Amino acid sequence: MQWNPHQYLRYSPARILAVLDLVARLVPKFDPGTDGRPRRIMDLGCGPGTSTDVLAGQWPQAEVTGLDSSPEMLAAARKAFPNEQEMRFVEGDIVAWAQERGPCFDLVFANSSLQWIPEHAALLPALLARVEPGGALAFQVPASVTAPVGQIPRELALQAEWREYFPPGAIREWNAAPLAAYYDALAPQARQLELWETEYVQVMPTALDILEWYMGSGLRPFLGALPDEATRERFCDAYFERLQAAYPAQADGRVLFPFERRFVIAIA
Repeated sequence: MQWNPHQYLRYSPARILAVLDLVARLVPKFDPGTDGRPRRIMDLGCGPGTSTDVLAGQWPQAEVTGLDSSPEMLAAARKAFPNEQEMRFVEGDIVAWAQERGPCFDLVFANSSLQWIPEHAALLPALLARVEPGGALAFQVPASVTAPVGQIPRELALQAEWREYFPPGAIREWNAAPLAAYYDALAPQARQLELWETEYVQVMPTALDILEWYMGSGLRPFLGALPDEATRERFCDAYFERLQAAYPAQADGRVLFPFERRFVIAIA
C-alpha cells in the first residue's frame, strides 16, 4: 500500500514533537568536525521532509540529505521544500544504504522509520559504521504496538471474519526492541550511549482522530492486506468501535491518546 503524504501530514505538529526532542538532546553533546558542528547529515526515512527541514534549520551550515523508499513521500518533500539549497532528497532503502561502502556522515538521523525494518541487532551497528568518528547516530521508534491503538488491529486480524486476509506473515510488523537490546547492539562500537523513553499524551478532538492518525502509519499494513476499499472501510469501522471503548472521551469531549516512543543517541 502506497504511503499517503496528505494523511501522514494531517497530524504533523504532533508527529514532529519527537524530532524536536531528539534534536534538542543532540545539540549540547554533538561534537563532530573541527568547529563542533555537523557538516554532513543523513535523514533516513525522511518521509515528506518535515524532519529534514528541522535538521537543516538547526544546522544551516550542513549539507542535509533525506532518503526515503516512497516516491510519493519524496514528491511531497520536494514540493514542500523546492528552494532549500541545503537539502536534497533521494530515493533509497535504509538497509541497502547501511550496507554501502559510501561516505560517512557527521549525523545519521532516523525518525519513525527503523520500526519498519527487522533485525535491529544487525542494522544498528551497520548504521553506526556510516558515522564519522565523534559524530552521532540518533533515532526514535514508536513503541505503541502493545497499546490499544496497535493491539486492536492484531486482535481483529485473528477473528473469523478477517482471518482469511491475514495469513501468517501477511503483516509487516513494527519492530521496537527494548532499550536494553539497543544498548547491547551499539555498546561495542559506541563511545557514548544515551537511551530514554517518552510517552506523549496527545489531546485529540475525538477518537476518530486516533483512527485518522494511525491510518497514516501503523494501520497501513493491515489496510494494504485487504482486497478493496469496501473491505477496508468495514475493517476501519470495526477498529473504530473498539478504539472508542479503549480511549473514552474526557468531560469536555476530547480524548487523551498516550503514545510511547523510544530514543537512542550513539556517539561514534
